[in-house]
This record gives sequence, structure tokens and C-alpha cells, in this order.
Amino acid sequence: MAAKSEQTRRLVADVALKMFREIGFEKTTMRAIAQEAGVSVGNAYYYFASKDELVQELYLQVQAEHAAAASESLAGAKDLSARLKAVLHSGFDVMAAYHQFGADFIATAIRPTSPVNPFGEDSTAAREASLAIFRDAVEGSVPAAPKKLRGELPELLWLAYMGIALFWVYDKSESQRRTRSLIDGVVPLIARGLSLAKMPGVGRVFDDILALVRSVRG
Repeated sequence: MAAKSEQTRRLVADVALKMFREIGFEKTTMRAIAQEAGVSVGNAYYYFASKDELVQELYLQVQAEHAAAASESLAGAKDLSARLKAVLHSGFDVMAAYHQFGADFIATAIRPTSPVNPFGEDSTAAREASLAIFRDAVEGSVPAAPKKLRGELPELLWLAYMGIALFWVYDKSESQRRTRSLIDGVVPLIARGLSLAKMPGVGRVFDDILALVRSVRG
């Protein structure tokens, strides 16, 4: 019975994610999902109380796919610049199928009170999964990232990823070429800046940045 229930839940989720990709977030309704999945509307709501819960399912699925793709890409990357490029490019490879409805989705997700806000409490599991990918990239780099930054760096890189994702949503160039160029251009700058953290004068600037981040985090 439990296996049957999980099978139905998985079916509803898979159909919803397929419809998100094919017709977009706004046009996908719970009634349409139920019809496509061959279940009653009540049954669909039993497993997912709203489209918002299905978006959280999408977040988790995307993070699982990103983790697998990043792990493969990181296998041959040693320095932080190469590892960060691997993580960022693999993330946008995974999200490529959802680009067409990105703007509609952002309009919903960007509201501070939105249940699908990537910074919100409901998104904690997916956010932690994404942070783990950046943590892996930092911890496995050779040479190692500056010690004073190592603990905070994955979160700072994840925030940069969110910023690039916003650029990606509105990038209308073929295959989002401009976003890829942005990644390839900004990553070496990040790596170069981090390499300066060991210098006495510059190091104090990083100390101030970390102090600010910690105070804002509260």
C-alpha cells in the first residue's frame, strides 16, 4: 500500500514537472495535472496541497540532478576557478529545460512572503542541498581556499549563483550564451580576489566583509 501511494505521488510530481517545462508555471493547474496523471483532483491535492509544494519538489529534483552533474564535472577540476565554473555551468545545464517559464516563475518566487521564495523557510531543504554542492567545490580545491573564508565561502558563492540565475532568467541569447560568458568572465575574478585574502591589508577588507555578512545573517 505504501509503495502504491509513493508511486502515485511520484507520478503526480513527474507530470507536474513535465507540464512546467512544456506549458509553463502559470498555465499549469492542479486540475490539469490530475487529468494528465489520470488521478482525481482530490487525489492530486492529497499528495501536494498546492502548486507551491510541487515547486519545492522541483527544487529538490533540480538540486539532485545538479549534484550528480557537478560531481562528474568536478572529478577533473582541481583549482577553485575550474571547480566553480564546473558547478555553475552544470547548474545551468540542469535548469535549461525550465528557462522558458523562468520569468513567470520569478514573478511569483521573488515576493518575500512567497512559499516558493528560494530564501524562505519552505525552501530550506533545497537550499541546503545547493549549498552542499558549493561546499564540495570549495573543500576539494587545490590549493585550498583561504582558511578565514572557507566556512563562509560556499554561502557567498551560492548567493552569487542566485544573482547569475536572475540574469539567466532574462537572458534571451541563443542557449543563454551571455550567461555562460558571464560565468567564464566573473569566476576568474572571484578566484583572483580570493587569492589576495592572505595579504595583510587586503585581508582586513575580507574580515570586514565577513563581519558584515554575519551581522546581516543575524
